[in-house]
Amino acid sequence: MTILSIHGDNPLIDGRQSNRAMMVRRGIQRLFAELGHAVLPELTLSSGRRADLISLSAKGEVWIVEIKTSIEDFRVDRKWPDYRKHCDRLFFATHAGVPLDIFPEECGLLLSDGYEGHIVREAPEHRLAAATRKSVLQLFGRTAAQRLMLAEWAAERNSELGGSIGDILSGNRDSGS
Repeated sequence: MTILSIHGDNPLIDGRQSNRAMMVRRGIQRLFAELGHAVLPELTLSSGRRADLISLSAKGEVWIVEIKTSIEDFRVDRKWPDYRKHCDRLFFATHAGVPLDIFPEECGLLLSDGYEGHIVREAPEHRLAAATRKSVLQLFGRTAAQRLMLAEWAAERNSELGGSIGDILSGNRDSGS
């Protein structure tokens, strides 16, 4: 699934998330960056479920984060157990306005204020089968590359890159040359 704004102004935001969910996401993305994870938001998995955040650790672990911004948001959503089939660790992420005791103990728990995130509870590990891991990693890589290409094209259209897309595609911008 291609992530595109309905306004066409930012190919990396699809517009389906609330401001509060985006705030939680931003803090968790910063936490994961500090942990050395590569992170993708809104990845549609082979089951058809869409993970709010999926990350790849330096060790090759796949983590999925389900963002919940209210008690009602958590209560009406019963699809989260399906994410276990696609990750080594499953987390919920929320903000300080949601009581933490509503989240199941069998999942990790992350807290975000929009500027940073904290691990409240580690997620238990349930290792992916090799074939599933390969499939998830290929999906992750292909999606990341496609989104990067869309972002580069959008930046070129908006004259944010200065030069041409040819500099990026040739690798001239990779080494700072």
